[in-house]
Amino acid sequence: MPRHPTNVSARPNVLFIMADQWPAYLLGSAGHPAILTPTLDEFAENGVRFTRAYSESPICIPARRTVMTGTSPRVHGDRLFNETLPLPSLPTLAGCFRAAGYQAYAVGKLHVYPQRDRIGFDDVLLAEEGRAQFGVADDYDMFLADRGFPGQQYMHGMNNNEYVHRAWHLPEDCHVTNWTTAQAARTIKRRDPTRPAFWHVSYTHPHPPLAPLSCYLDMYRDADIDTPVLGEWEHDEESLPAALRSVRDRWLRWKPREIAAFRRAYYALITHIDHQLRVLIGTLREEGLLANTVILFTTDHGDMLGDFGLYAKRLFYQGAANVPMLLLGLPGDARVGMHRTDDRLVGLQDVMPTLLDLAGLPVPDSVEGLSMVGPKRRARLYGECREDASATRMMHDGRHKLIWYPVGHRVQLFDLQEDPCERRDRSDDPAYRSVRADLESALAAEAYGVDENWVRDGRLVGAKAPPYKVAGNRGLTGQRGLQFPAPPIIGGDG
Repeated sequence: MPRHPTNVSARPNVLFIMADQWPAYLLGSAGHPAILTPTLDEFAENGVRFTRAYSESPICIPARRTVMTGTSPRVHGDRLFNETLPLPSLPTLAGCFRAAGYQAYAVGKLHVYPQRDRIGFDDVLLAEEGRAQFGVADDYDMFLADRGFPGQQYMHGMNNNEYVHRAWHLPEDCHVTNWTTAQAARTIKRRDPTRPAFWHVSYTHPHPPLAPLSCYLDMYRDADIDTPVLGEWEHDEESLPAALRSVRDRWLRWKPREIAAFRRAYYALITHIDHQLRVLIGTLREEGLLANTVILFTTDHGDMLGDFGLYAKRLFYQGAANVPMLLLGLPGDARVGMHRTDDRLVGLQDVMPTLLDLAGLPVPDSVEGLSMVGPKRRARLYGECREDASATRMMHDGRHKLIWYPVGHRVQLFDLQEDPCERRDRSDDPAYRSVRADLESALAAEAYGVDENWVRDGRLVGAKAPPYKVAGNRGLTGQRGLQFPAPPIIGGDG
């Protein structure tokens, strides 16, 4: 007998979009004066924008493990960036959808180990940023070879961890943002029409390398680019913890003109992704799927982009830890609504239970996150990153954010209602004494592993900081080169 679609519309499709290293404030809907994000602004108009969304561990691998398992670093096992740590034996986001009869496909960056681990997806088309040290040629690399550019992804000379920039060096269709979009759109069109679908589209930008298409650089040529945030607390270099001094020392002391230029390149990468999202929306619309598809957009963490003289991630200031979180429900679903902002405190652990909830699927007992459309809200959110001299911890109550650097025992406290840009540290302000005590107590209660050496009798005590030394950077923070023929599996000398 021929097969016919049965109850395909009973459950919604789900499109989960994730970008890499994109701060929450870089949206037009968030009021940014220069950024161009018309598509994501429409997402906000047609759904809800969560203004207090945070990455519990603002570094790529731990953040993605949190997303895919709905658990904290304590449970999934990584707050370090452990490149060779497999996921623990926990239900995954994709696995839960597949167990419910969904087809589940991913395109783009997963950042798991082994690299071809599908973590519950039916199939994955990978773009892993030229991460060749594990012996895997990803699908984007193979595409470039088919186009006649084998191993040339990094021949622009730009770096995954720095802010030197230039225009893209290959044809437009060879840019990883275009490749990811094209493959995702094709995956949608190749769906099984008898089953609902869960699609994960994961863009590698605006994470460096900063090599945007020239046409997007041109859009910002005459724009007034905002300058980095300066704080009252940052000027005494000697008093800063090693976790901050190492970041400030890692990059050159950029001139204002150079900062504006690399911000233009970064913004260009953002607008490129925003425009490519229109292709995904158009594909869903033309396939007759848009009205029955839940859409969520977020990122794994942000980027400091020069705020307080800091760059990249691994920190709990707003630029690095506060992430965009935009949710579109099905038409008429009052749980999501339209043109709303929601100021509840949410984390990346909430992505999994939210999408399962909106699809009417059970949430595994292992999940620690909360549905962002459910009635339950958390009073505090804990954040953790690293375990060495660069370790940093956060406790957030929705208004006040306590940041702690255990090595050197430096505490900062910010009142985000009065000071949303974190310019003034209130940790020694008598008016905030009780707030600090409450958040420190809550933070101490989260201690496990190496943190137990930094807490005594329920109090934060930290550890003495060793003499600070400026590290060299002979390898240009992991610069990639010509990748054909492929580098050795244990490639590079630092």
